[in-house]
Amino acid sequence: MSAFMENIDWSEIGQATLDTLSMLGGSMVLTVVLGLPLGVILFLTGKGQMLQNRAANGVLSLVINILRSVPFVILLIVMIPLTVTLVGTSLGVPGAIPPLVVGAAPFFARLVETALREVDKGVIEASFAMGAKRRQVVLGALLPEAMPGLIAAATVTAIALVSYTAMAGVVGAGGLGDLAIRFGYQRFQTDVMVVTVVLLLVLVQALQMVGDAVVRRVSHR
Repeated sequence: MSAFMENIDWSEIGQATLDTLSMLGGSMVLTVVLGLPLGVILFLTGKGQMLQNRAANGVLSLVINILRSVPFVILLIVMIPLTVTLVGTSLGVPGAIPPLVVGAAPFFARLVETALREVDKGVIEASFAMGAKRRQVVLGALLPEAMPGLIAAATVTAIALVSYTAMAGVVGAGGLGDLAIRFGYQRFQTDVMVVTVVLLLVLVQALQMVGDAVVRRVSHR
């Protein structure tokens, strides 16, 4: 067993894990900040909704679909000039955040739209009947009713971001993916590859368990 683990540098593994968590945390916050409003607007401007606007909905939907259809590895490379402009580098954790957000925000926005569509229209109609304004309906009725679906959407997005952070290692973004590529793949160090994959699997399972627990708690309120 010790011979199998001879290439493992646990301090480097620890730093790579912290880098992955930093990328995940930073990009997830920005993804929610951007993706939630996008999803809400996409829903509200849809057919039969309170802000129905076919042109705006069509344009926004097209942009989201285009961004979602671009493979993340390609997006990483294409965004290098923009990433350098925004954060000053395309390497390391800072250089990974912009493409991670651009790749995940449209995905999350679609999930938000889907979660909002599942809200009973009677809740919205009842809110209007009680004299609520549009903003009050959205913030006081629509979003709270959709909260379990929104949390589930955030969980799915966070898990997708874990895989994105691993792919970001291709362009030197750091983290467990970078470690797996540089040592596990390029130097044929199988032990490093196994450890990084196991850590990524543990992270995904932890995110899913936490997300499921929060959804159950919110659903039983």
